[in-house]
Amino acid sequence: MTRPPVAIGVLLLLGVVLLAVFTVAVDDHLRAATATGPDGSAVVPVVVAAGPDGSATDIEAVRERLERVPDDWQARARLGIAHVEQARITGDPSHYPRAEEALRASLEEQPDGNDLAATGMGALANARHEFADAATWAERALRSNPHNATAFGVLADARVQLGQYDRATRAVQRMLDIRPDLPALTRASYDLELRGRVEDATALMQRALDQTHSASALAWVHTQLSHLAFSTGELDAARAHADRGLALAPGDSGLSVALARVLAAEGREQEAVARWEGVVSDRPLPEYLLEYGAYLTSLGRQDEAADQFEVFAAAQQLFAANGVSDDLGLARYEADFGDPAAAVDHARAELDRQATVDAADALAWALHRTGRDEEALAHARRATRHGSDPTALYHRGMIERALGLTDDAVEHLAAALERNPHFSPLHAPRAAAALADLRQGTR
Repeated sequence: MTRPPVAIGVLLLLGVVLLAVFTVAVDDHLRAATATGPDGSAVVPVVVAAGPDGSATDIEAVRERLERVPDDWQARARLGIAHVEQARITGDPSHYPRAEEALRASLEEQPDGNDLAATGMGALANARHEFADAATWAERALRSNPHNATAFGVLADARVQLGQYDRATRAVQRMLDIRPDLPALTRASYDLELRGRVEDATALMQRALDQTHSASALAWVHTQLSHLAFSTGELDAARAHADRGLALAPGDSGLSVALARVLAAEGREQEAVARWEGVVSDRPLPEYLLEYGAYLTSLGRQDEAADQFEVFAAAQQLFAANGVSDDLGLARYEADFGDPAAAVDHARAELDRQATVDAADALAWALHRTGRDEEALAHARRATRHGSDPTALYHRGMIERALGLTDDAVEHLAAALERNPHFSPLHAPRAAAALADLRQGTR
């Protein structure tokens, strides 16, 4: 999987509440760093929601306000945003229909100049993977309020997922110009990471760490720094940031995932499994279940992995019932653990919807798994045009190996392992074995 490892990210979770506002200035280096569009993959897992932090208390407080003042369209918009954020916090997609109901009611009450509700609709659309709609809503919000930094964040996320990388970066720069806070800095950091500038991305997040004091903000930054360290195989640094973050937020699932990855890479099976069990018990999100199942598969614990994949399928159905489409996650599951032909269908559907390198990588791997390597290679080349994601590099190397392109296969398998020798507990050992075999054959 990508981002992490990568992303994470990625992650299918979209959204981080506006945690803190920084007083930092955007220097010339940062402006230059974000002036050109990334050639990378998945959206940074940040959709900013102004207003409530999404807790049940905030939802109840807004509801109480609406009972007293039922025509308060701003409160109704905040209620919708709070439901979007609560879905992120809890992993419960049933909040999405409630969010849409509140946001549309706000827009009915105040159709003009309601950039708060339009931004909320954009965040909701991103969460549901309706990225074209998200961009439309964000642009509507910005027509009402051109200084809405949150709307620029929603727009940036949508543009990345639509494969419009230059336009996404311009939106990030506008967000930085208006309010260089944690969500903007996180996006700028991810922009750098996508282009292989991990040291610069880390420096930017370190800068954020040095300039905030909120425990929740610090925990978030430590999560990102742990991811960045892990993405280049720096296990000690990844562990240190995960530990520091968990000291601030002991129940945080993102930090627990970060630590679980480090434990797995260190070969500490019992601790890694225990940490993963806690994660999927608290937040049975599809991407977590898929990654944990892959880890169990790498350990030879096939029955336990099958249990996780059953829950993964149930979670996918739950999300689909609440308006969330995830062809990318399904393509990845089917390619490695299910029906590769079904993986091709899901990957094509994803690529038709959004022309991202993630979708290209998923289709390349699915085609390879069905034996269609010539066709797969074109998509693999597109997926690795930026050349930094180890999973995509591994996929390309294996496709080239199947086609007898030995020199190219060696180059890309070696690059994947050089970037992160622990990029996947399942596939990194396979990459190393394939690379050794190819090098032995060329002697």
